Amino acid sequence: MRLTRRILATLALATLALTPGDRAARAEEPVVVFAAASLKNALDDASAAWTRASGKTARVSYAGSNALAKQIEAGAPADLFISADLAWMDYVDRAGLLKTGSRIDFLRNALVLIAPGPKNGAADPQIALAPDLGTTLTRILGGGRLAMATIDAVPAGKYGKAALEKLGAWDAVKGQVAQAENVRAALLLVARGEAPLGIVYATDAAADPSVHVLATFPADSHPPIIYPAAVTKVSRNPDAGALLGYLRGPEARGFFERQGFTVVAQPGASQ
Repeated sequence: MRLTRRILATLALATLALTPGDRAARAEEPVVVFAAASLKNALDDASAAWTRASGKTARVSYAGSNALAKQIEAGAPADLFISADLAWMDYVDRAGLLKTGSRIDFLRNALVLIAPGPKNGAADPQIALAPDLGTTLTRILGGGRLAMATIDAVPAGKYGKAALEKLGAWDAVKGQVAQAENVRAALLLVARGEAPLGIVYATDAAADPSVHVLATFPADSHPPIIYPAAVTKVSRNPDAGALLGYLRGPEARGFFERQGFTVVAQPGASQ
């Protein structure tokens, strides 16, 4: 009996001794970021710079904002969520899954029509987003497909459909739309020449030299493209807030602007 008690006491002391180390280990865990696929180039660069500056690390998972929101709802252990639209951040917010006061409007983007082929500066052809846009797109498409992210769920797809509807071209092309799981997948279809046209963000087009821009959709043809960001309620990583602060600060601004994003100068609550 004495031996048993002694063993139990030893185990208890060992557990207490390890507790501070366990806490330190948790503090050193990477910040898990769930981010819209269109952020990949800029966010990879910014998070790498944060690691160099702080010694901390981030692990970023990219996908469509809808898929990421559903994963967070299902209990995925994300520390930060950066959505490509307000609606999916609202979805997570309404579920009570965001840390109170952490939500900000982070970035803005634009929507463009792209075609395969390298950028050639002024030599790149442009098309007019005129009342006969549907006819023009149908002619260019021939029997091919218009690559878009999923039109009813992924932000880029929803923005693209809204723009085509506003410009009176949706009915003409809706039967030729190839829907991809996220905007980078839509970009890839065009880059590979598998689709003669695609609708993606301006930042996606800028990131891939194997496509060029035919036109930029007017800002008033679709809802404002705003990327909100927030710390999740389940996050226990003390570095999550620090990373978000870095991303919204002057040190990271250039990484996003070089990719074509507009950084919201004074982020505030988006609700």
